[in-house]
Amino acid sequence: MNDSLSETRRYANFESALSNQLRESIRDVKDYPKPGIVFKDITPVLAKPELVYSIIEEQAQYWKLHGIEAVIGVEARGFILGSLLAQALKCSFIPVRKSGKLPAKCISQAYDLEYGESVIEIHEDSISRGCKTLIHDDLLATGGTSLAAAQLVERLGGAVSGFSFLINLGFLEGERKINRLYRVPLIYQIQY
Repeated sequence: MNDSLSETRRYANFESALSNQLRESIRDVKDYPKPGIVFKDITPVLAKPELVYSIIEEQAQYWKLHGIEAVIGVEARGFILGSLLAQALKCSFIPVRKSGKLPAKCISQAYDLEYGESVIEIHEDSISRGCKTLIHDDLLATGGTSLAAAQLVERLGGAVSGFSFLINLGFLEGERKINRLYRVPLIYQIQY
């Protein structure tokens, strides 16, 4: 394992006071969006401005060292913290949305979810060639959405420089899937 991934692993598994606050604030919603799924609801986290500030500060401190030029926020919850992270990094925020939601000409990517399949899109003029991007979402499950977003970035000529999450559902192996394909930092602030 190279040094950057060793550093990532240490950061990703670090249980801090912030991790404990997150664990206490995230709400489990059973059988949503389908029976058998336990949804990790971050809305109680968003109701605590000091906690949101700490999340963004911790993430920004890490990513400032990586020359990120754009944060790619994945619909919908990835927009919330992703746009704040882009602001803290003083870089562009680029939304990746479900099919049919963006107004200008787009490219699309299909992918599998842990409970179905979907298609996401990005504006075809949103990324310049070589742009160092950070893929951000609230939660890493199977990795399908994040990998689809990374494929969109690469199809537009951008460079995937890292992956960022609030939550990692480690038992669903998304981290392993991403790390097999990308040798870039992948961080999260809490794991279940």
